Amino acid sequence: MPKGYWVSIYRTTSDPEKLAAYNKLAAPAVKAAGGRTFVRGGRVVAYDAGIAERTVLIEFDSFEQAVAARESAAYQEALVALSDGVERDFRIVEGLD
Repeated sequence: MPKGYWVSIYRTTSDPEKLAAYNKLAAPAVKAAGGRTFVRGGRVVAYDAGIAERTVLIEFDSFEQAVAARESAAYQEALVALSDGVERDFRIVEGLD
C-alpha cells in the first residue's frame, strides 16, 4: 500500500509566536495519528520556481491515514493556534507503491 505524505512549504512567517503555538500542538497530534516527521526546517536549496524556505515532510502509512490526520480534532486545534501566523503551501500526496 502506498504511503501518504504531508508536504508543507512555508512562504512567509508573519507571527513566530503563532507558529510556536502551532508546533506545540501539531507535533503530538501528528505523532498520535501515526505520522513520522522526516524534515522540519533545516537547509534548503531551491531550483526552478522553488522557494528556499522552511520545509516540512511527514510520512504516514497510507494516503488515507494522512488525510485523516489532517482532519483530526487534535490537528484542527493546532490550525486554530496557527491561524494567520504563516502563509504556506500544504498538500497531501500519495507515495509510490
